[in-house]
Amino acid sequence: MKKIAILGTGMVGNTIGTKLIQLGHQVMMGSRTADNEKANLWVSQNGGNAGHGTFEDAVKFAEVIFNCTKGEKTIEALKLVDASYFAGKTIVDVSNPLDFSKGMPPTLIPELCNTNSLGEEIQNLLPNAHVVKSLNIVNCEVMVDAGKCGASATMFMAGNDEAAKKDVQELLRDFNWTDIIDLGSIIHARSLEMMLPIWLSTYLATKNGYIGFKIIR
Repeated sequence: MKKIAILGTGMVGNTIGTKLIQLGHQVMMGSRTADNEKANLWVSQNGGNAGHGTFEDAVKFAEVIFNCTKGEKTIEALKLVDASYFAGKTIVDVSNPLDFSKGMPPTLIPELCNTNSLGEEIQNLLPNAHVVKSLNIVNCEVMVDAGKCGASATMFMAGNDEAAKKDVQELLRDFNWTDIIDLGSIIHARSLEMMLPIWLSTYLATKNGYIGFKIIR
């Protein structure tokens, strides 16, 4: 059993948090305020191993942190927490730097793509944490159950710390991911984040959100 924080109260955070509870972990959902209505509802639906509080409460509680905030607001949200509370902890970053200001499909935020990434920005903001980019290339239901996309899909991860990536790989296997490729350092978050627009275009074309990527080799 691990103590895990979920930062964000949307569909992604709700789905990942619920699955982690089902797997036997203690989970605290964090938001900007301690009395967030969505977090309260989630706790009421998930029993004694579920809790909620502010972002800082959740980070202080946790050994592992899932960043499920909206990419355009991620850095702002993380700055609400004293950086010292992240030290030595693994952050699984599932967010994407998407700009929805002009509707669908969204575009990548220019300063966070090609020569940079949101994953790198988080690592730069929190140099004593261990950021691992993963799961951002599928929808939240597939994130926690790879079999929902109908085949043995490939999941990638990228991060600087080998021990943190090993911990994340164990969680991925608990989510039924059997084909996992470690791309290397956090710089490869750029590749992972640039894959999401392909996923979105495919979703819009097929109207099917239960899709994933497969590397044939």
